[in-house]
Amino acid sequence: MTARLTIVDDDRAFTDFLQTLLKTRGYAVDVFHSGGELLEALRSGLAPHVILLDVSMPDLDGLETLRAIRSAHPSAQVIMLSGRQAPSTIIEAVRLGAADYVLKPGDPEGLGEMALEAAIRNALERESLSAEVARLGAQMPEDPEGAQLCWRPSVAMRPVMDMVERIADSDVDVLIRGESGVGKDVVARELHRRSDRRSKPFVKVNCAALPADLLESELFGHKKGSFTGAIADRPGHFVAADGGTVFLDEIGDMPLAMQSKLLRVLQEGEVRPVGSNKVVHVDVRIVAASNKDLRGMCRAGTFREDLYFRLAVITIQLPPLRERKGDVRHLVRFFLERMKTELGREASVTDAALALLERWRWPGNVRELENEIRRAVALSSSSSIGPAELSATLRAG
Repeated sequence: MTARLTIVDDDRAFTDFLQTLLKTRGYAVDVFHSGGELLEALRSGLAPHVILLDVSMPDLDGLETLRAIRSAHPSAQVIMLSGRQAPSTIIEAVRLGAADYVLKPGDPEGLGEMALEAAIRNALERESLSAEVARLGAQMPEDPEGAQLCWRPSVAMRPVMDMVERIADSDVDVLIRGESGVGKDVVARELHRRSDRRSKPFVKVNCAALPADLLESELFGHKKGSFTGAIADRPGHFVAADGGTVFLDEIGDMPLAMQSKLLRVLQEGEVRPVGSNKVVHVDVRIVAASNKDLRGMCRAGTFREDLYFRLAVITIQLPPLRERKGDVRHLVRFFLERMKTELGREASVTDAALALLERWRWPGNVRELENEIRRAVALSSSSSIGPAELSATLRAG
């Protein structure tokens, strides 16, 4: 599906230029020349994937328009455009929920175009994730047994469910422990969904996926020119999540130097962007997750003990799927429903195949089960998945 972008700017020459540029990149583009025109179109049913909103406009300026957008459409992805750097405006835009703030393209080197395209790609990824979360959330009430990715009333999962219900509305930091693929991110999102912060952003940061030299910039933001490639100010994940939740996945892979800086942020409630002498106050709840033995890492000197105790105010231990055999059939049904949308194929699992699935130990946990179902649905020549459609390793096990 072609991504639809909406440009809002009173400068008609600029909107003509930008519309042409974005269309050559394969986007569908709508143009409005005032905030009022945009808001009227949104009320009439316009649903763009990303809105590119000028900061300086007569009558209703960009920040006022952003407030109105966020009030009516809290999940909208809005990128603010400006002809100049204005730190106070950047901070206010991010506080109001802007996805990004970039300088208007048009420089001879094309750096502005590159920054804008990167911001659009990031916003589209967030929009896609939000749509998927909303789709899954809409499915859950229709299931009389409440089948979710790992959210089952099995004996092994009841303590997890009870703990989430008890602490969701508090602001205590939480550490989720469990093997890889067990569903730690789902529990983190459930904590956010049930909390008073649910209307604010949920920002996930995979600490293992980001190079050490970029992690600080990604978390805390940076100033233009602070390092090679810093072509514009970036607010960072903590500022973007202000009022909401930051999920630090694979926290055990965070370098020691960054652990010290993170601890300071948690203690003081403020971040200092790379290359800046000023701090930005943030209000976020931290949910961290790891498949590593962080206590053992503390003893080995590879994880800060003070950071561990700061993060592990509440610890939730997720059991592996092999200890939740009763959940397998419900997860299979959940993934079959998901495949209807992802692959456009409807399928069922025979009793014989289900018996094999329930017998397997699932070293890769829920993620492995999802991949097994996706593979079986994709390769099956009929709508019925039997033992023959399952992987040879699983059948032999």
